[in-house]
Amino acid sequence: MSAYRVLVGCKRVIDYAVKIRVKPDKLGVVTDGVKHSMNPFDEIAIEEAIRLKEKKLASEVVAFSCGPTASQETLRTAMAMGADRAIHVEIDGKEAETLQPIHVAKLLSKVAQEEKIDIIMLGKQAIDDDCNQTAQMTASLLNWPQATFASKIENDNGSFKVTREIDGGLETIKVKLPAVISADLRLNEPRYATLPNIMKAKKKPLAKKKPSDYGVEVKAHQQVLKVEDPPVRQAGQKLETVEDLVVKLKDGGFV
Repeated sequence: MSAYRVLVGCKRVIDYAVKIRVKPDKLGVVTDGVKHSMNPFDEIAIEEAIRLKEKKLASEVVAFSCGPTASQETLRTAMAMGADRAIHVEIDGKEAETLQPIHVAKLLSKVAQEEKIDIIMLGKQAIDDDCNQTAQMTASLLNWPQATFASKIENDNGSFKVTREIDGGLETIKVKLPAVISADLRLNEPRYATLPNIMKAKKKPLAKKKPSDYGVEVKAHQQVLKVEDPPVRQAGQKLETVEDLVVKLKDGGFV
């Protein structure tokens, strides 16, 4: 059994701890001067790919990102965690703001074919748009098997046995390679990048590409009309007795 080549998507998103603010024009959220980091689910995907390499199941881990120049910081983080090299497809300005899962899926599929990838690993969704579409679209474009929402991955003689988190509990499926796998929250605990590895990551190869290099057009297919803050939650009511609660429920007093 030969070792596999793994491609991992690493999206740059607003850090999960940042309080999101809507722009005054209501057409997006404030990103200038705001802390960004790697999408948490993508960190889990990178960690799992590195663990495959540590088990001698993977020969190379390639980190991939598309977006503004700052996305290279995210790729350096992935390499500091243990990825061997990175590919950045640079997309700036309005095109980066309107980038959709279908664009990313097309780029991933082209890169996977060019790099002769065996496994594409992605986070199940990004915390900024919550789309949960890229893995499924990529698998469809490549006509590869897919195992989404993975909470456990086991090698099985050239195939992978994947435990998935579904509404009814857990489901175990078997996929042949090449395949697309998306990581769920409980798959693993990502490691911290150590200072020596951060320094080493600066010397690892990072290829800079454009969408046109892969024959992919990133023209927007949809338009954001309005972005609004979620409605303010109403204050709760404190009731003294169960009888008061029953009366409130009967009268519809909580509506």
